[in-house]
Amino acid sequence: MSDTAQKLSKTTVALHWVVGLMMIGLLAVGVYMEENEVYSLYPIHKSLGVLILLVVLPRVINRMRNGWPEPASQYTAIENILSRITHYLLIVGTLLMPISGVLMSAMGGRGVYVFGLELFGKNFDAVDPTKIAPINESLAGLAHSLHGWGGDILIVAIALHVIGAVKHHVIDKDGTLRRMLGKSI
Repeated sequence: MSDTAQKLSKTTVALHWVVGLMMIGLLAVGVYMEENEVYSLYPIHKSLGVLILLVVLPRVINRMRNGWPEPASQYTAIENILSRITHYLLIVGTLLMPISGVLMSAMGGRGVYVFGLELFGKNFDAVDPTKIAPINESLAGLAHSLHGWGGDILIVAIALHVIGAVKHHVIDKDGTLRRMLGKSI
């Protein structure tokens, strides 16, 4: 089943909520780790960050195949612009965050692991094998910047998305939230 103005497919609804909740959780853990220097959470954060790609990629493909859902009601011009920008930031951000995280770790020489399973090993320094050596310091730095800025932008986009959903449900009463819960409007 594909998405309609009255009802979204079960696939669209499931991918939306799984990606949304996982991204919110990963962003919260990422902010907490950085603010409090809790390095012990990095392996879990990185593992879930890699695994989320298994859900993000089908979500992006589904969105490209189905296009954006039709609005449940008429938007003002500014609402339409904000909605489009926010949705594009969300879809790009959900791709950018795990990809930049993997690149940051791999190119920084720290390797990529999913719950202990090595996907891309650490790069040890040839002179001092007790030290990690970056594979491509410039690319690792770029990925680090993208991951940081992307996280901040994604947090704002998620906040705007939630505010928009609440507005549609409480003020407009147009069924947008019901549709995102898998119900018909």
